[in-house]
Order: sequence, then C-alpha cells, then structure tokens
Amino acid sequence: MKYETQKVALPFFMVAMALFALQIVFGLAAAAAYVWPHFMSEAMPFNITRTSHTNLLIVWLLIAFMGCTYYLMPEEAENEIYSPKLAYLQLAIFAIAGAGSLISYQFGIHEGRHYLEQPLWAKIFITVSFLMFLFNTSLTLLKGRKTAINMVLMLGLWLAAVFWLFAFYNPDNLALDKLWWWWIVHIWVEGVWELIMASLLGYLLIKMTGVDREIIEKWLYVIVGLALFSGLLGTGHHYYWIGTPGYWQPIGSIFSTLEVIPFFAMVVFAFYMFWKGNRNHPNKAAMLWTMGSAAVAFFGAGVWGFMHTLSWINYYTHGTQITAAHGHLAFYGAYVMLVMGVITYAMPQLRRVQPYNQVLNMWSFWVMTSAMWFMTFTLTFAGVVQTHLQRVLGMNFMQIQDQLDLFYIFRFGTGIFVGIAAVMFIYSVFGPAREQVPATSKPLAATE
Repeated sequence: MKYETQKVALPFFMVAMALFALQIVFGLAAAAAYVWPHFMSEAMPFNITRTSHTNLLIVWLLIAFMGCTYYLMPEEAENEIYSPKLAYLQLAIFAIAGAGSLISYQFGIHEGRHYLEQPLWAKIFITVSFLMFLFNTSLTLLKGRKTAINMVLMLGLWLAAVFWLFAFYNPDNLALDKLWWWWIVHIWVEGVWELIMASLLGYLLIKMTGVDREIIEKWLYVIVGLALFSGLLGTGHHYYWIGTPGYWQPIGSIFSTLEVIPFFAMVVFAFYMFWKGNRNHPNKAAMLWTMGSAAVAFFGAGVWGFMHTLSWINYYTHGTQITAAHGHLAFYGAYVMLVMGVITYAMPQLRRVQPYNQVLNMWSFWVMTSAMWFMTFTLTFAGVVQTHLQRVLGMNFMQIQDQLDLFYIFRFGTGIFVGIAAVMFIYSVFGPAREQVPATSKPLAATE
C-alpha cells in the first residue's frame, strides 16, 4: 500500500462479502419456494425472503462502494484518509441499520416499498452513515489531488445520497408513490451508480494496464456524459403504465434505447485499454473480473434491458420473468463483478502478500459467471412463455406457474452453483496466502 489508511477498506470488504453470502442464502430460499411452493412458508413467507434477498443486495453493494472509495481515494488524492476512526464508526452504524432491518423483516416490520422496506429508524441511520462517509471522503479529496477518477466517483456518491432522500417521501397515492420511487431505484442503478462503476473501472485500468491516465480520463468523461444524458430521462420506461401522461412512452422508449450506448462504450473502453496497454500484470484474476464486468454489464444492462424497454414490447412483457432475467444479469455484471475486481486487486496489497490463490479466484469467476448466464437464459425463456400464455392467450397467472416448473428448477440449480462460486471467491481472497511480501518491497503495480 502507498498509504497506511488504505487499510480502512478491509473491514468494509469483509462485511460486504459476508452480506453477499447471506444474500445468496436468501436468494436460494426464494428460488426454492418457486420449486416447492410451501418451502418455509410458515417460518419465513416468500415476501419476507424476497425482501431480505433484494435489500441485502443494495446494502452490501453500498458498503462495498464505500470500501472501494476508501481504498482508492488516498492514492488518487495523494493524501491519507481524513479520519479512519470516523470510517469505522460509520461502518458500524450502517451495519446496525442493515442488520436491524433484516431482523425487522422477519417479524413483518417494514414499509412495504420494494427495495425501500427499511423501517424509518434504519433509513435515518443509513442517511447519517452516508453523510459521515461523504464528509470523510470529501475532506480527503479537498485536501489532496483532484483527478477525473476521484471527482467522478464523488459526484456519483453525492448524487446517490441526494436521490436517497426520496426514500423518506411516501405519498398515499400509488401513482405518485411509483413516480418518485423510481427516482431512487432507477436513477441509482441506471444513472449515478454508473458514474461509480465508470470511475472504479477507470481506476483498475490505470493500475493494471499502464495506459496513460490522460487517455483513460478522456474516455471516462465521454462515458459519464452518455450515462447521465440517457439515464435520467430513461426513467420514463418505468412511467408507461402507472397513470402518467402518454408522452412518457416516446420519451422512455427513445432514451432507454440510448442507455445501451454508455455500456457499449465501457466494453470498447476496457478492451481497448487492455489491448493498448499490453501489460502482463501479476494479478490476472483482478484483470479477469474487470474485463468480465464490462462485457457482462453490456449484455445484462444493455442488451437484456433493450429487449423489453420499448413501450410496445413492454406492454406485454413488464412484470414477467424477463424483468428478473435482466435484473439479475445487469446487477451482476455492472456492480457485483466490478466490486469483486476491486477486492481481488486490493486484497493482496491490504494483506501485504503477492497475488495469491489466483487459480481458485479465476475458477470462481467462471463458475459464477456461467451460472448467472444460465440463470439469465432460463428466466428469459420462462418470461417468453409467461408473456405468451398470460398476455396473449389470457391464461390465469397461477395456471401459468405450473407450466414454468422446469425453468424454476433450473434457476434453483444455477443458484446453488452461484453459492459454491461465492464460497470459492471468499476463500480465495480472505483465506490463507502462500507468500508474504518482504517489509522493504515496493507495492505492486503502483505505476500510473
């Protein structure tokens, strides 16, 4: 490590990976309920299982983003973290809010809004923790070097905090509720989180390809501009059928189509930088996760999103398993894989060892990614069948579920392989390492 306070990232990564494992457990329980409808129905109803699964995704990704920021900010700003103690305190507050929410769900205590089910006290804790994090990282940035990487990253994090405030607005009118609800859910994952993704991707490419910072930063500005231009009005594809004016249908269709462009730009960006750098970086596993993230995000968020985002298609497909296929692959490619790339790159330096357990790490990549692709195809086929039977032939919803049993069995099977791969990954980065770096050695890949 170049800076001692980069070690602040370690507990964030550890908590994030623990919650990631827990998310997969709840995901498997929810998938099992599709195969065996009465599975744990009395101990934990399906709505609670699903709520726990989706909420854990958001919580662990936010904690991971914080850890990534604490790791790269000292290097980018050329300055130590302003207050490591404040970082540990805000992690504890965030973890208490997440754990408290999870326990509350098991007793049926929640606000009932998908992804925003957290009780009010937990939302307040999350807000306080987020503000402490932004205060700590912003002061670190203000006192240090300003680069495109840390400026775009902080812009994304600040905007994420701003749009989070809409979680406290819960109107009685359902159409109004959904109108503002998407300002959080959509603008996070298809807007400001893309800024976070692009900056983390740029950081990893600078470190692992050796390409000039100026070249990567120019690409970064282009991607950020495209993401904000398309993502903000792209929110309109959620406004088709919730009682909003009809002009949202052409707006949503046009700008949702444009949302594919920044993800395509990220693929070109990542692979062009890798080809241009032609650098044999010792941490091959981190490079694999980085390149894989750009590619899978393009297909999951871009291609699978485009498949059902046009209003005349979405009229039939919304709310079907096609949405689930898109959601799983998009989140996995755009955010999960990238976080794993940062963790894989950072952990050898945080633990002061050479890149280690790389074969196991790369096997976890291939097993998990293959399983997620198979799950995506399974859910896509299930969604096509569901759309035809329900929206074209007019069959009853529950009758159709009986026709989808085979797809649900496949989805549960792929979930098991995702769980196995997650265990492999966690062991590969937190497990025993074979070779210790001498105390006098220089940090790996510190070139800009």
